[in-house]
Amino acid sequence: MHDTPPSVPDFTQWPSFPFEGDLRVKQLDDPVPVEPPRKGEGNRECTACNAPDDAYIWVGERWRVRAMDRPTGLPMVLILESRSHLDLGDLPNLLAAELGVMTVRLERAIRSLDGVARVHVNRWGDGSAHLHMWFLARPYGQLQLRGTFLSLWDSILPPISEARWRENLAMVAAWLAEFGGRPLAEPPRIQWQAPSSFTGQPPAQDAPTEGEAVSVIESAEETPPAQEPEGEASATDAGRSGSQT
Repeated sequence: MHDTPPSVPDFTQWPSFPFEGDLRVKQLDDPVPVEPPRKGEGNRECTACNAPDDAYIWVGERWRVRAMDRPTGLPMVLILESRSHLDLGDLPNLLAAELGVMTVRLERAIRSLDGVARVHVNRWGDGSAHLHMWFLARPYGQLQLRGTFLSLWDSILPPISEARWRENLAMVAAWLAEFGGRPLAEPPRIQWQAPSSFTGQPPAQDAPTEGEAVSVIESAEETPPAQEPEGEASATDAGRSGSQT
């Protein structure tokens, strides 16, 4: 006889909760005796260690900042990574102190963008053993996005324009470069187009990018590998997000 699932928690009634309608809590699986290795543990390659500098928007001597592969629903989602293959609790005092400075500096840079009210800073670490901190910008005035469900809303909202996204990346990279390091993100180029006719017809729009935007909760860095039945080959890990987080 199956256990009765727990009742739906009170937070489903919060204004910030993204869903409505009938909800049902999943049954909790039995705990596993040994957890699977994360990326960068055991024989699993580390995505961050293998990534070249040009996959990032800003790089320094000991830290790098990367973005998603393409625009998502929030004005900005960035990931701060250490160059050294260390997790949060493994940082020596120097890097631990610098992490505090870099966290404040990156938060200020993102908050300086137009239309950003707050910056949420998160660290999960279940997908990768290499330290990476998430920075999510909440749009100004969007009170329904306040709080702990911002990463879910990032997957639900329509992506911002690529031009605005690239401009935001370039501004954050330039802001960080004022304190050192190299900015690698460039603003979008101005599309100088002469009208092909004078009939008043608007210029043709670029074809939309195929595929859905990669968001925080879809990031390969935070998605544990699927467990395959014994005797079957495991699926290939998804590519590094943010190289496009």
